[in-house]
Amino acid sequence: MRLTDEEIAAMTPQERRELILRLAPRPAGLPSRRTIDRIRKWRTVLMLVCVAALIPWTVYLAITLPSHYVARNWVATWVGFDILLLTMLVLTALAGWKRKQFVFPTAFASGVLLICDAWFDVMTSQRGGDLTQALLSAFLVELPLAVVLIAGPLRLLRYVAVRHGMIHPGSHLWRMPIPIPDLYPDQKVPPPT
Repeated sequence: MRLTDEEIAAMTPQERRELILRLAPRPAGLPSRRTIDRIRKWRTVLMLVCVAALIPWTVYLAITLPSHYVARNWVATWVGFDILLLTMLVLTALAGWKRKQFVFPTAFASGVLLICDAWFDVMTSQRGGDLTQALLSAFLVELPLAVVLIAGPLRLLRYVAVRHGMIHPGSHLWRMPIPIPDLYPDQKVPPPT
C-alpha cells in the first residue's frame, strides 16, 4: 500500500503515531514494561526521600552555619569546578558538531553548571570591584549562555516529539511523554494545551 503526502497530512496525530509504531523496528534489548515501571517507581521514591531529607538539612544549615568561614582547598575547588565545566562544554560542542543525541544531557548539565558558577561567584565576591565583575559576568555571559544551553536541547526534544507524533505541535513540553511508545501503546497523544 502506498500513502500520499496528502493522505498522511489528513491523518489525525493518533493515526500518524500508530503508523510510525507499525513502521519503526522494535529495538533489541528493550526491558519489559514491568521492569521499566519498577525502575521508575524506585527512582521516584529515591528522589522523594532526598527531597524529604534535604528540607530539614537546609533549615539546619541556615540556622547553624557561621556567616564567615575560611575555606580549605579554595584554589583546588574552583579550578576543579572550572575543569568540570570546561569538560562539559567541550562534550557539548563535540556532540552538537557531530549531531549526536549526547548533546541533550551535556548541554543541560553545562547550563546548570553555569548557573551554579554564576551563583557562587556572586555570593563569594567581596563588595566593590570583585562583586561588580561577578555580577557583570553572571548577567552578560554565564546566565544567557545557560539559557541557550538548557533551552536549545529542550526545543530539540520537543521538535522530535512533535515529529514522531508524541505530542501535538501546540502542546507544551511538560505534556510530552517519554518516547517509548512500544511500552505504553494505550497512551494517547495528549491534546494541545
